[in-house]
Amino acid sequence: MTKRYKSTAGQICSTIWLLLISYVTVAAEQASHEHMAQRIKSTFESQLFQLPPRIQGHYGIRLYRISGQQQYLPAALYDYYVVNDRMHALRTQLNDADAIAAYSQQLIAQLGDSTRGKARRRALAAHPSFIFYADQLLRYAARLHEFGVAIPEDVKLALQNYDFGPALTDPVMIRAWAAQLANYVYWLRDLGIADHRLTYKTAFLAAYPNSQDDSLTRWHFRNKLYGLTHFVFAASQYYQQFVSASEFEWIIDYFRANQQRILKQASEDIKAEVGLVFLLCQQNSEPMLALLKQSLASSFDQQAGMIPSVNGRVDLATGEHRNVLAYMLFNWPPRLHRGPIFNDMAELKPYLPAYTQHSRSLNDGHQ
Repeated sequence: MTKRYKSTAGQICSTIWLLLISYVTVAAEQASHEHMAQRIKSTFESQLFQLPPRIQGHYGIRLYRISGQQQYLPAALYDYYVVNDRMHALRTQLNDADAIAAYSQQLIAQLGDSTRGKARRRALAAHPSFIFYADQLLRYAARLHEFGVAIPEDVKLALQNYDFGPALTDPVMIRAWAAQLANYVYWLRDLGIADHRLTYKTAFLAAYPNSQDDSLTRWHFRNKLYGLTHFVFAASQYYQQFVSASEFEWIIDYFRANQQRILKQASEDIKAEVGLVFLLCQQNSEPMLALLKQSLASSFDQQAGMIPSVNGRVDLATGEHRNVLAYMLFNWPPRLHRGPIFNDMAELKPYLPAYTQHSRSLNDGHQ
């Protein structure tokens, strides 16, 4: 055999060997990720019903929407009962301005003294009743709407009569509540109250212009990322439907352009959320996904069976958000499930709250 042929054969063997190594490495990494995801699931589901109602609901609703499995309905139904009770309690205050003002101040006082809490209190100084209408009444109405529940007319009227616009376009509010404001914007649209989507996008970009990213602190960079992910999450009605990649190309491009800073400075919660944005936009082959998964996997605590907080805390209640998102990222399905629409489930109808009305469809023309 000539030297030339020996060289060619050697190159072919080297290429095959490299491909085999690459295949084995990818397979091993995938198996490791699957193991991590199953550990997270086992950790939380073995203790799910010991967690607070809101945490149970958060977990159960998301697992139902990515799997359609009925085993998650009890946790979602628990959330339904609590949210329904809270909304109907708020209804008794809708015609009492003094009661709304007093309750709003109580809610503001509960925001705490963290960086986020202080920022939110400062922002709400100009919009004190916003926390009642948006973070309470609207949030509960939107959750019930997701379950197929018809919203009472007095609640709709109260939401229609409150002017959300000033708070949604206030840069101080955006720099304190970026993600939550995105939720409120889409919930108002979904409920047929008002459509502030374009207005809020414009205000968001003015409050956090890309040209000034270098001056953002880590906290504000995370708040901006958190806000961007929630444009997509809220548009998907929280993992109930895929969204248009072209509609959110401006967000996808931003994540790609800031890949290194995201991997370095984002919390584990936000890394998982960024990954889910790509998946909701059906960008399943996005190269950044692998890097985000690797980063999350490197933070996994084998002994605790979960991803700890940035300061190493492994509490289940405070860590559920981060871990259920990571689980979803590693177990993303080919289809998503709406609801759950409890009124369409004959076996659950006898157990639904007696003082709610139900609508047949969640679509309402918003796809």
